[in-house]
Amino acid sequence: MAPDHPDRVAGMPLALDLDHEDDASRPAPPLHLRLTRALRSAVVGGRFAPGSALPPSRLLAADLGCSRWVVTEAYSQLIAEGYLEARSGSATRVRLGAAAEAGPGRAVRAPDRLPSFDLLPGLPDLSAFPRKRWADAVRAAVGSIPSAALGYPEAAGHPRLREGLAAHLVRARGAALTADHLLVCGGTSDGVARLCRTLRAEGHTEVAVEDPGWPRLSAVVAASGLRPVPVPLDEQGLRVDLLAQLPGVRAAIVAPAHQFPTGVVLSSPRRAALIDWARRVDGLVLEDDYDAEFRYDRRPVGVMQGMDPGRVALLGSVSKTLSPSLRIGWLAAPARWADRVAADEGAPMPPPVIDQEALAEFLAAGSYERHLRASRLRYRRRRDVLVREIDRLLPEHRVSGAAAGFHLMLHLVDCPATEVVKAAARRDVRLVALERYRAGGGPVGDVLVLGYGNLADTAVPGAVQRLAEAVEAVRAGRGGRMD
Repeated sequence: MAPDHPDRVAGMPLALDLDHEDDASRPAPPLHLRLTRALRSAVVGGRFAPGSALPPSRLLAADLGCSRWVVTEAYSQLIAEGYLEARSGSATRVRLGAAAEAGPGRAVRAPDRLPSFDLLPGLPDLSAFPRKRWADAVRAAVGSIPSAALGYPEAAGHPRLREGLAAHLVRARGAALTADHLLVCGGTSDGVARLCRTLRAEGHTEVAVEDPGWPRLSAVVAASGLRPVPVPLDEQGLRVDLLAQLPGVRAAIVAPAHQFPTGVVLSSPRRAALIDWARRVDGLVLEDDYDAEFRYDRRPVGVMQGMDPGRVALLGSVSKTLSPSLRIGWLAAPARWADRVAADEGAPMPPPVIDQEALAEFLAAGSYERHLRASRLRYRRRRDVLVREIDRLLPEHRVSGAAAGFHLMLHLVDCPATEVVKAAARRDVRLVALERYRAGGGPVGDVLVLGYGNLADTAVPGAVQRLAEAVEAVRAGRGGRMD
């Protein structure tokens, strides 16, 4: 039995178990494979802190009493699998989120299992969170905020943040508003809940939702005492003609810039028709500006709110641009609704004052714009690689969705999507079928929704390879096998 060998991750001695625990009658795997397995197990088990630096290959090789090649091979494999990341001029580090993928609610894999690939949609690149710039913004906020502002936050949000957000939304999103129109809230769901409670107080009983769409919004509508009414989409977005046939509906939630999960952009004629509908029924459009900052084939489409601020309420957050953990969003309601929304007694407390002030500082310093520019380049490059690998390994199947955000749809040919999801899970690939987001009862076909926001660049080829294997296994009638 080989002895444990210490390493120096994060400056703390840890043990790497390089023992061969398989069938003793079979020869032991090569050392570089055993080292790869031991390092992978340490990352998944949380023994290596996210972001921590691994020892240089020369130093670890000396500790293990092996050649440097053994270590570089192990590092290279784990970088390709998405557990580690390496940047020029910097140490090899544990990728942020690598251990969390096996965190609460997710089973921890045995050390010799296949590496995981997370293609679930909805998360941005958490490893790219601008830690230093955000820390600088927090430091500046704490140093400059007056003591009086450290009490309970203003219900509408910190004035400086509202001013900074208003300037950004007018400049970058084409909104028609001032700081007085904005209310800082806990995210898009919080904003929708506030508007729905106000709509109910005004006599509304139903709200139209996109189908397929984000289930959370339908749940928020229902929790507010209103009935969510699914309305189908087509290649131009929400079917406004069908919406107009619902006499009891005078409010609709839409994501015109980049709909989730279809990736459809609401066409100009549909935008005009939707606003005409809201005027005709004396209604309200709740515009979810979902991941609208990320468009790769052209400039991002401007908000509908700028077309008619009296009929469109604008909702947004930093959940997709920075991190959902910040829980900071905004709501710009039409003037006739603004006072009632602001006076909502059922609303939770606004985000913490220091976080609000930090975001205000982040905006004022230009750090938010720089982060968005860098993110667009990163997501565009990652999407290009994903599409290229799909074209190479799954040429029969079609990709759809605008070149935007960080998800796309894969239309499968002669292959049940739900079975592919199961077969992929057996290969340690997390996927979701479009059916998961269906609100009504109509068919959606065999379609997968592939997220690539929080997938490491180096992991994309491996993820598509596993996906292709799952598709082939299902089509061959052996989805549960690992040939």
